[in-house]
Amino acid sequence: MNTRPHSLVILVAGPYRSGTGDDPRKLEANVRAMNETALALFRAGHLGVTGEALALPLLEAAGSTGPGDAAYEEIFHPVAEQLLSRCDAVLRIGGPSEGADLMVARARAWGKAVYTGLDDIPAAR
Repeated sequence: MNTRPHSLVILVAGPYRSGTGDDPRKLEANVRAMNETALALFRAGHLGVTGEALALPLLEAAGSTGPGDAAYEEIFHPVAEQLLSRCDAVLRIGGPSEGADLMVARARAWGKAVYTGLDDIPAAR
């Protein structure tokens, strides 16, 4: 019988634009916080992923001029939703965020686990 916990793919959902006024330094700090959380998940034996990691390069390739433009609306949240459909769970971090809250609501509707802290996630290693 295998009782070893298994590795999960976990979407890290946190604020990207919320509270930033679209200041590039603040946007970058929000991405960094999500990436640091994804790293902690990796070190715990899971695969932490962010929608930003996939969406931001696509936005650049699409010629986006900044958050909220037509390319952003076309790509940003739809990428996160597609990514979430392939994840086992969501880890909600940070402060207020309509987008992150949407990912949590979608995860719950799809029967996926929702975590609010790293300590809540079962270890895989």
